[in-house]
Amino acid sequence: MRFDSRKALRVRMDHRQPVNLMGADGTWRRSCVLVDVSETGAKLEVEGTLDVLQAKEFFMLLSSTGLAYRRCELVWIDGTMAGVHFITADTKKKPTSRQDGSQKFDHNR
Repeated sequence: MRFDSRKALRVRMDHRQPVNLMGADGTWRRSCVLVDVSETGAKLEVEGTLDVLQAKEFFMLLSSTGLAYRRCELVWIDGTMAGVHFITADTKKKPTSRQDGSQKFDHNR
């Protein structure tokens, strides 16, 4: 169901779909409810404090065992709601070589 003007089709959850956010280093975990999801991101209702989301990059665990997950980065926070963007090999910043042999990050890739 498309309910906004986003490029990627978002699916709104009819039932409370529990997921967890976990720090990339595994030092924190936060329970959430998946509100809507698309190919490129999701909207979450976060339970507890949001201060751990300052890490900017983390995992959204879709299964209780952690075998199904998406790598995410924080896009926005509004109260208990948070928007995340899924990080893929295509969206990850890639280093490019300069003529002098050093590298810089190409943010346009």
